[in-house]
Amino acid sequence: MDRRQLLTLVTLASGVSAVSPVWAQFDLGKMLDAGKDLAKSESMTDDEVKAAFDQMAAESDRQNRIAPAGNPYATRLNKLTAGLGTYDGLKMNFKVYLTPDINAFAMANGTIRVYSGLMDKFTDDEVRYVIGHEIGHVKKGHSKARIQAALRTSALRNAVSSSNSRAGAIADSQLGDLFEKVVRAQHSQSNEREADDYAMGFMKAKRYQPGACVSALEKLAAMSGGDSSNFLSTHPSPKERAERMKTQLA
Repeated sequence: MDRRQLLTLVTLASGVSAVSPVWAQFDLGKMLDAGKDLAKSESMTDDEVKAAFDQMAAESDRQNRIAPAGNPYATRLNKLTAGLGTYDGLKMNFKVYLTPDINAFAMANGTIRVYSGLMDKFTDDEVRYVIGHEIGHVKKGHSKARIQAALRTSALRNAVSSSNSRAGAIADSQLGDLFEKVVRAQHSQSNEREADDYAMGFMKAKRYQPGACVSALEKLAAMSGGDSSNFLSTHPSPKERAERMKTQLA
């Protein structure tokens, strides 16, 4: 891709006319670098996706209290995930975050983090449903699509990093910002259905209790009147999802 093509790519992606005087505020070198980043985000290899999640996981672990070996939460998670070192080609790394939040997440590098607050409320098989659901987001490509989208935004921010406009103030994205966009943003209904279907298959394949898919969602629905669950902010409509899961129990 030559410099003219890269300039065109950034121009089209930003929605700003190349002949507009606003371009006088931008650094051409940064624009071209952003164009390269933008093009690359569309063709990320699995290894590149993994490397990006490795960085996010390390930063997330640094900012949270992790249950050490021998801690009751760590012991319980080790027990309920026995035999899950690898599933569907994904080599997993499990840890518990010691926080009252009701949440969990998975990353495309195999990172699985379960919050102690969720473990307080859920049975072992309900925790397994949540794990299966989060693996579903990874295996269905939702995580990769999100990081590509986040990097597209990052590339465009890069392009205006030397601008005198207000956009320049948010040009230097941090790992935490990327984590929020990729891991903590709300999922679409179609993504939720795909992850739930995957979780049901996961539960049946591992001979766990598939009814836990329903009971876990019903618990989340009961919590929806309060603000105790971060999981609800990223995984909406548990009541409707529970009804849908009931049809798959037979």
